[in-house]
Amino acid sequence: MTNGKKKIIAILSDLMFTVKIQEAAKRAGLDVVFVTSQEDAFKHAKENPAVIIVVLNTTALDALDVIERLKGDSETSKINVLGYVSHVQADLKAAAQQKGCDTVMARSAFSQNLPSILRRYA
Repeated sequence: MTNGKKKIIAILSDLMFTVKIQEAAKRAGLDVVFVTSQEDAFKHAKENPAVIIVVLNTTALDALDVIERLKGDSETSKINVLGYVSHVQADLKAAAQQKGCDTVMARSAFSQNLPSILRRYA
């Protein structure tokens, strides 16, 4: 974060959402770091990002475990974690909230409201 911009972390491997998040972050004046491993997620979380975005049904890692570990660590527990998932995956949404995910949204709502969501963290 040497340029003074706030940073967000996005844990996902979906190319379509990578591009959407990158463009929305740029317009909001945020830097974004994309990660696909728990190790990278925790390394970057220690840099105090404005928010961590997690695709709850990613196959790259265990998203619920990442949320639980982030919220259980005193260095990262205060970071806002925003998860999104298909609206039909109510069990996964509930599990993420139980693990400490601050906000869980349907993928469609996340996609539609992404610019305004990221401006909140800028």
